[in-house]
Amino acid sequence: MRIKPTPHYYTSLDRMCSIFDKEARQMPCQTESVEAYNTWKAAARAKLREITGISLMESCDLQPKLLGTTQLDGIKREKWLIQTEPDVWMPFYALIPDSANGKSPVIIAAHGHVMCGKLGTSGRREFSKTAEQIDVYNADYGLKYAKEGYIVFCPDARAFGERRESPRQGEREDFFICCTCEYLNNIAICLGRSLTGMWAWDLMRLIDYIETREDCDPARVACAGLSGGGAQTLWLMAMDDRVKCGITSGYFYGIKDALLKLPNCSCNYIPGLWKVVDMGDIGALVAPRPFLVETGDEDPLNGESGLENVYSQIEIARSAYSILGATDNLLHVVEHGQHKWFGNKASWFMKKYL
Repeated sequence: MRIKPTPHYYTSLDRMCSIFDKEARQMPCQTESVEAYNTWKAAARAKLREITGISLMESCDLQPKLLGTTQLDGIKREKWLIQTEPDVWMPFYALIPDSANGKSPVIIAAHGHVMCGKLGTSGRREFSKTAEQIDVYNADYGLKYAKEGYIVFCPDARAFGERRESPRQGEREDFFICCTCEYLNNIAICLGRSLTGMWAWDLMRLIDYIETREDCDPARVACAGLSGGGAQTLWLMAMDDRVKCGITSGYFYGIKDALLKLPNCSCNYIPGLWKVVDMGDIGALVAPRPFLVETGDEDPLNGESGLENVYSQIEIARSAYSILGATDNLLHVVEHGQHKWFGNKASWFMKKYL
């Protein structure tokens, strides 16, 4: 029996958009005065810690373990493991320039999706699939920063690389470059947590570890990332003032166009987030620290209204920088191209602010 084509689909998206328009952003950034901003910042951070589950995270002994060392051309690559929660372990590479002397400035290189986790940001081109993804997304920005003299930490985020959950473990190519975000976030949400919150927490714990190292300057810690790594950078900076400056690439846009109307990875979805703030408000929590937002003018993740969807959020964040007298510390660079790390201002930015 031949199945007839469905003549019409009775979807719920329009209803979801209508609810968004009525209920979204109930806790917008307040910039009537410095006092109003500071009051809002404290309240917004507390609310975001609650809904992301960061407030539920349990600290523990880091128990750092050095798993191996490889000498590269001018850089020593150490592989480490730390405990971020009880029985939760995060592997990462520490890229240490041979020229490092004394306490060096530090950059956390947060990876995005389909970048093979820390293998991409650390430039592990000996794996063919990783090399392909590096070429597509310019994903080896961690290695590039190490070559410029910074100590760089390249962690695996939960659900990626060596932290993939059982549904996508193994070395099958599509598993190797992908993640288990949906699986892990679904579980987390049912326990009052979120993958975004766990990412932010893990990077906060990585900073705790960095503060114990004799070769790292804890007063000069930055974070940079593309796509999902841009999300990690944004959230880390919004929640932790220890990050002196940062770069978010391919991840700064209005939520309705980019996350409600477009299908996106489940790691973006936090219960109740949209009723509280939009992305520009999260960016406003970074103020007044130096923050560079990099946008591709043809990046489909910007949403259906394109760059206008990005500009609207930049202006929200800029209002916070303005009231704090730090307008020049928020930089927005629009490059011609799609979804990738462009990096044309990346070296200049870190040299100026880190």
